[in-house]
Parts: sequence; C-alpha cells; structure tokens
Amino acid sequence: MVLLNPLCRQSSSRSLSRRQMLHLTGLGFGNLVAQVMRGEELSRGHSSDIGSQFPSFDLRPKHSAFAGQAKSVILLMQNGGPSQMDLFDPKPELEKYNGKQHSFKVEMFQSGSEKNELMASPFSFRRCGKSGMPMADVIPELGAIADDLCMIRSMYSDHNNHTEALIMFMTGRIFQGRPSFGSWISYALGTENSNLPAYVVLRDPRGYNTSGTLTWSSGWMPSLFRGTEFNTQGAAVLNLRSAKKRSYKIQQENRTFLDRINRMYQKRYPHENELETRIQNYELAGRMQLEAENLLDISKESKVVQRQYGLDDEKTRPYGLRCLMARKLVESGVRFVQVHPKPFQPWDSHKATQDSLNTICGETDQPAAALIRDLKQRGLLEQTIVIWSGEFGRLPVSQNGTGRDHNRNAFSLLLAGGGFKSGYVHGATDEIGYRSVENTVSVPDLHATILHQMGLDHERLSYRHSGRDETLTDAPVTKASVVKNVLM
Repeated sequence: MVLLNPLCRQSSSRSLSRRQMLHLTGLGFGNLVAQVMRGEELSRGHSSDIGSQFPSFDLRPKHSAFAGQAKSVILLMQNGGPSQMDLFDPKPELEKYNGKQHSFKVEMFQSGSEKNELMASPFSFRRCGKSGMPMADVIPELGAIADDLCMIRSMYSDHNNHTEALIMFMTGRIFQGRPSFGSWISYALGTENSNLPAYVVLRDPRGYNTSGTLTWSSGWMPSLFRGTEFNTQGAAVLNLRSAKKRSYKIQQENRTFLDRINRMYQKRYPHENELETRIQNYELAGRMQLEAENLLDISKESKVVQRQYGLDDEKTRPYGLRCLMARKLVESGVRFVQVHPKPFQPWDSHKATQDSLNTICGETDQPAAALIRDLKQRGLLEQTIVIWSGEFGRLPVSQNGTGRDHNRNAFSLLLAGGGFKSGYVHGATDEIGYRSVENTVSVPDLHATILHQMGLDHERLSYRHSGRDETLTDAPVTKASVVKNVLM
C-alpha cells in the first residue's frame, strides 16, 4: 500500500512499515478533523443574518437583518444608581408616611437601613410638556424636553452591587468576560466611517467609574469590537502618536514593514483571527491619525452650540464636552458611543440624597438635554437612540438618616429618538417605589429592544464561542423579548 500524504516526505515508490502507516494515517485524519472543526468554528463566528462571509472579522459596514429605525446609539451611563423616586417616579405614599416604619421587607445591601423607615423625596415634581410627564425640579432641562423622551419606570436588574449590576447592564449577565452590547452592535453592523472605530467610550479623564474598562469589553469577541477610549483633554485618542517624534516618512516605512511581517504570518496561520484583528487595529490607528483629532476639535463649533452644552460653565463643561463629542462622533458615522459622568459612582447617594443629587444633576442635566436637542435640530435624533440610565435604583427607606441604599428591583431610565415613543411613560412600580410591578422590563428585554431598533434579531444574532452559539440576550432565567409598547 502506498500512502500519498503531503505530510510525508518519503518517495511514493517506497513501501511503508505497519508502524509508519498507522502513524501517518493518524496524523492525516487527525489534521483533517482539526481543520474541519476549526473551519466550522470560524465560519460560525458571524451570524448569516448580518450578511458577513467567512472569515470576515472587520468593521466594514454590514447589512442588518431587516430595516431598522436607528443607525447609532449614544449611551449616557449614569453609574452609581440614580434614585427613581427622587427623579422620575413620584410616590405620594412616601410623603404620607415619611419617617414611619414600613412592614415591607426590603433587601439591604449595606447597613443603615435596618429601621425600615420610609423617606420622602426632598424634591418637588411637576408635570412637564404637553405629555404631562412628571419630572423632579432638580432636572429642569430634561423636564423641558419631556415630550421628546420615553420613560421606562419598570426596569429591574439581577444584582445589588455596582460592579455586577454595571456588567449586567452592559452584557446581559452579572459575570465578567462577556461582550458589552456596544461590542455586539459593532460586530453586527460595523462602522460607517472607516477612519474611526465603531465603538467609542468617552469617560472623565480624571479617572474611571467603579467597574472601569469591564463595561466596554469585547469579552471573547476579537478586540476589534472593544470600546476605544477617546479623550476630552490632550490627545483625542490614547497611544495614537509615537512617544518619540519621528518624521512621517519613517513612520510610514515602519508601518509598511510591520504590515509585511504581519501578512507573512497571516498566510502561514490563516485561521488566527486575533492576528487579523491586530492588523486591522494598526491600519485603523493609521487612518485615525488623519481624522480623529480634527473631528474632535470643538473650536469649530459655534459659540451658541458651546453654550447650549454648558461649555462656558466650569460645573457643566466636563460632561458637556463629552456629550458634544458624542454628537460629533455619531454624526461622523460611529455606531456606538458610551458616555460616563465624573469618576467612581457619582449617583450613589448613601448619604445626603438632596445634596448629592443637586451636585450630579447640576453637572449633567443641561448637557444631556442639549445633546438630545442638538441631535433633533440636526435631523439626527430619528436615527440615533439616546439612552439615559444607571445600573439600578434606590430603596424607599432611609439609610444613614438622609440617604438611600441600592435597589435592583426597580429603576427608571430615559430613551429618546430611534423610533421610541415620545412623551410616553411605560410601566409602574408599587406604592412606595420598591419593586417594578406593571409591564416590567428586564435588562435583556432592553437589549432585545435596542437591537430590534437597529434592525437586528436578538435571537439570531450570534457568535460561536467554545462550541456554542452565544447571543447577547441569552439570559439564564427569563427569555428576553422586544418591548413593543415603547416603540412608535
């Protein structure tokens, strides 16, 4: 018997021993099976719904599964847990029984709430706009655009801790290591501007939020779909320029040489998608050098626009800069922009609820409303989804006398644009605001709805990981569904 195998260097006219034949046959079939399995793994990496072909891991614009209302998302992530009954969900029962113990047993994350004494809101509410949407007087600018907002009062999450709840809000699970929904959207649709990333993160340059980069991780997806941090101070993009000053010619020669080496190794290892990701990241960085810093130069914006975002006030300027940059990015084709307030968890009001909310609302209210107004004035709001949300809400009982503890059972959020109803309030909590009880919406439900508005089916958009087709909304307990009542 003669074995013709490319792995065999021996002459085909030479007979083989039994040991040699078994050895080469095993290698041959083993290699064949491995290649078939590896090919299947890569070919299943992208869902056929998004029009991609093996092994297309890139940021080129892709077709959605069906015609979606929106093209981009701006997430205004209010990390820390904004208090729903102090901002969006007025509760007369808290006024009536302020300071009195309640028989309702609540989950307490920290000490200081053991007395179970109900606490009234320190703020008054007014009905805003033609819709009459109730909004607290501490957020007057958001109240002024109530008729452009869709409020969901019946949100709930799966964890009372900041890190787990933030990861839950971004990835659909409380455990680390999964891609954020910004990564899912980038993976599915790419970017409309080849000189910019699909997913951009704008955080305060003074520091990170509680969970840091975990909230914009691409998890087990290629790092190409991870959020890219842009700055509002100094260089617009981190690590984009060389630490040593070099001429353009030298930089170009270095990039050409690096690309040649990378492509050589890519031919040798064609199924290593991480290598392809690295090559594309280098190429994107080169293109960003030409466009990113010019795009983010806010001096080109009119004085009127700058004042609208609060750039003339030191209190509102930092957050206002990030909101203005978010508008410029989606206007230029970026698919997903994630904006954070100041570092750590500024909405976390365990003490002095009135003072803490006065401070953070004073810094974020005007810029957030200005962003929505600006998008609407430019004709961009219809195709852009703006999300204003924290990771959970607060308890109706007092903590430390004047504060509120974490509450995963109920929180409120705002949506604008992208085909969501305007001037509409969805769902309700119980009489004291502790638990969502009417038309409840889980975090995976929210994800399913956002994907739907982007033209993506949350059940069919998948990524093959460890032999399993993973989805964003593959929640372990309840099945996610699109919340159709909040859509136009």
